[in-house]
Amino acid sequence: MLFNSYEFALFLPIVFVLYWFVANKNLKLQNALLVVVSYVFYCWWDWRFGFLLAFSTLLDFYSGQAIERSTSKANKKLWLIISVGINLGFLCFFKYYNFFAESFAEMLEMMGFTVHMSTLNIILPVGISFYTFHGLSYVFDIYNDKAKPVDDLVTYAVFVSFFPLLVAGPIERASHLLPQFMVKRNLDYNRVIDGSFQIVWGLFKKIVIADSAASLVDGIFGDEVASGSIRALGAVLFAFQIYCDFSGYSDVALGVAKFFGISLMTNFKYPYFSRDIAEFWRRWHISLSTWFRDYLYIPLGGSKGGTWMKVRNTFIIFLVSGFWHGANWTFVFWGFLNALYFLPLLLTNRNRNNLEVVAANSALPSVREFFGILITFILTVFAWIFFRAASMKAAFTYIGQMLQPSLLKFPKLKGADNTTLLIVVLMIIIMLSVEWLYRRREYAFNGIYLKKLPLQLFIIMALVSLIYLFGGEQASFIYFQF
Repeated sequence: MLFNSYEFALFLPIVFVLYWFVANKNLKLQNALLVVVSYVFYCWWDWRFGFLLAFSTLLDFYSGQAIERSTSKANKKLWLIISVGINLGFLCFFKYYNFFAESFAEMLEMMGFTVHMSTLNIILPVGISFYTFHGLSYVFDIYNDKAKPVDDLVTYAVFVSFFPLLVAGPIERASHLLPQFMVKRNLDYNRVIDGSFQIVWGLFKKIVIADSAASLVDGIFGDEVASGSIRALGAVLFAFQIYCDFSGYSDVALGVAKFFGISLMTNFKYPYFSRDIAEFWRRWHISLSTWFRDYLYIPLGGSKGGTWMKVRNTFIIFLVSGFWHGANWTFVFWGFLNALYFLPLLLTNRNRNNLEVVAANSALPSVREFFGILITFILTVFAWIFFRAASMKAAFTYIGQMLQPSLLKFPKLKGADNTTLLIVVLMIIIMLSVEWLYRRREYAFNGIYLKKLPLQLFIIMALVSLIYLFGGEQASFIYFQF
């Protein structure tokens, strides 16, 4: 079930009424209701996916209890290995089997062997990377004595399957989310209103900008004779498409969670206002970046060792992050490229220079901040080409065709695409302007409903009207494939 679907528009108010006005006096009933509706939400794509989600939930729930009960370090480690091994085994099978099989066959053919390797027609379960990482963080924290296992299966099940974050995050930690399902929640109408604003803003970014840009991006990346400037335009448009698509999903997820008295971690903090790549990765897909930091980078030694260890760990975390996104060498190279971007900052100890919001005490950025933002954006856009391309060959072909003398020509699309482009550019300018004004807040418009109500109602109605006008075919979210 998509957030931008009519089914969800009916599903959400029904669940809201049942949650607050039927099950509101019983915490366990509320949690049980959330589990049931979350499985309905998830199985809307394919009912078979529900069995895998249930198995993963049971595995980590009982593994966590077994780790806690174990009296020896060896037993604790055994149960950790069982949980991690099975979880990653399922993830690798569904997500990477064909990739490894095809890569192995290609390697053998390069060595002169004739190979007839068959691959399976495997359906990738929606959200498997996200809920697998939820469970892994839970057992890791118990093993490292940073958390205690819960005794109630329903409570743990709602932590794993809570429908707003189930299929595309944010990737929550048990220490943050589980306690919220263990205490009574009270209906707070201010939070519901705030959540409504965040949902509308997320849908605006997804439907009005991302989906409109998608048709242009698909056309440009599929055009074999496009000029260099058109190629550059396509890369920039994809940068905004993926940002508005994924951050739009996250905004809707956080807004929906507020309807049920639950706070999820912020996943995006205006990443295209970053002044260097290190700051960008503190602001982009924060839940994944911090997950790899806590459960991979730090256990490997983090930045405590010598220069070689710092460099090694940096490349490991970026390469794994790239591979997490998909079974394609393009994602691995995308991670490698970002590691290269990050390396000079790491070696000169400037990777934590920009911790405060840009232009913290002024309306506009300084000249240095402006060029820092511009350079970071250009580097990011270049890396996104590999993320978007179907193969490494396609990516390098695209870049070669972009870096031609025609790069300096004014980009002009064909026919009606020019009108679409003008509209998309206008919407991007509006989005960036609003996010710049409210860059100190959790999300654009956060909290402004409390004052100047007539103006805010006008704004919200304008956004809803745009969403309605641009809403046509219900397009899936990009990160559903990961």
